[in-house]
Amino acid sequence: MSGLLFSSASAIADGVNNGRFSAGEVVDFFLTHIEERNPALNAFTRVLADRARQRAAQLDAMVTRGDKPGPLAGVPFAAKNLFDIRGLTTLAGSVINAGNPPAREDALLIQRLEERGAILVGALGMGEYAYDFTGENRHYGNCANPWNTTHMSGGSSSGSGAAVGGGLVPLALGSDTNGSIRVPASFCGVFGLKPTYGRLPRTGSYPFCDSLDHVGPLARNCADLARSFDAMQGYSASDHACAERPLLDTVAELAKGVDGLRITRAGGYFSLEDFPQAQRAMDKVCRALDCADEIELPGTLEGRSAAYLITNVESSRLHLPRLQTRPQDFDPDTRDRFIAGALLPAAWYARAQQVRHWYAEKVREVFANVDVIVAAATPCVAPRMGEKILNIRGEEQPLRPNLGYFTQPISSAGLPSCVVPTLDEDSGLPIGVQIIAAPWREDWCLRVANYLEQQGFTAPRPHL
Repeated sequence: MSGLLFSSASAIADGVNNGRFSAGEVVDFFLTHIEERNPALNAFTRVLADRARQRAAQLDAMVTRGDKPGPLAGVPFAAKNLFDIRGLTTLAGSVINAGNPPAREDALLIQRLEERGAILVGALGMGEYAYDFTGENRHYGNCANPWNTTHMSGGSSSGSGAAVGGGLVPLALGSDTNGSIRVPASFCGVFGLKPTYGRLPRTGSYPFCDSLDHVGPLARNCADLARSFDAMQGYSASDHACAERPLLDTVAELAKGVDGLRITRAGGYFSLEDFPQAQRAMDKVCRALDCADEIELPGTLEGRSAAYLITNVESSRLHLPRLQTRPQDFDPDTRDRFIAGALLPAAWYARAQQVRHWYAEKVREVFANVDVIVAAATPCVAPRMGEKILNIRGEEQPLRPNLGYFTQPISSAGLPSCVVPTLDEDSGLPIGVQIIAAPWREDWCLRVANYLEQQGFTAPRPHL
């Protein structure tokens, strides 16, 4: 079964549905690989071997009866530990949460994936309370980059990026408030999808910033990303932000490629003169897409500033009781950012929300003349563990918040964005680009991403 390493979710599901191999064999292979490889990456905080084997046995019994378990039959996946998992305490990367009672049921997206045949194999590490872009966690240890374990995995969905990038699972669930799917996807060389705000229900996930929280999948190829996204779609009244929208069949749309799509690259705020690694990735992708024209998203600096303030205020309000009673149990970097948010005037928050809505409307107007916009995902490849400073436009800035320099504005506008990984030949590390579309057009993001993958403009797998 060694051929399963780096196999696609699609190939695994097809093999299980057609009886070429069993779900039990698949699960045993990946559990062994996790046991061997996870100590170097520290992607998992809990492995659910018994649960996974029990579910695999149920699926194999279905196949024996002549049934097909679904489009994700036998596909192992794991979830960032802010998703509720029945019987486990939802840590959200925090030692404070470790004393909470276990979850009574799985998060809704976990339920939907398993209903379509996927098998949950464990919980994945993350930055404390999702307020992180690095993958460093003082409580549970740093999550390492599968391409070079001395470098950051990105965060806050650090375990999700590292587990998929390192071949521990074909699929993972992450969350993205300001870039927490897209930054680890860029650093770990995988595909990551932040859907439109309100597309996927967040039910059963630990909140960070309600106005900006998104959930979505990470995968090693675009077809798997689309298959998992399609499996999770659907309205739920349990999340007040979830919109009742027609379901997309993005898998069926992939073959259309870029035909008929108006594609351009982002300029202005997204210009890359000072970011050579991001510039090389963008130039490579834009040549493949034949998009030389640039378009500016008006008000992007203001839109990012609004998202920054909203994140500070809403997250600090959520954690105020813990800040008052257990300040010593926070990572000091996280704690200080929460405290700063708690000190912001209410009028600033109200104004930031006004600016966010204004910016989102300005961006929607841009999509009257274009279908897809290509922008950098991160300013650079994954920094080394422990780095604290990032050069932004010639000025030294704190690294931790500014790894989301290019992703945070897209969250502010609520747009769908898919990260496509490329390889930076100079550093030997991956770096991603964002494929951004109008609201509710995840199918366009995935069509362009799949076209780039088919043209060979994506990162290979790391050498393990």
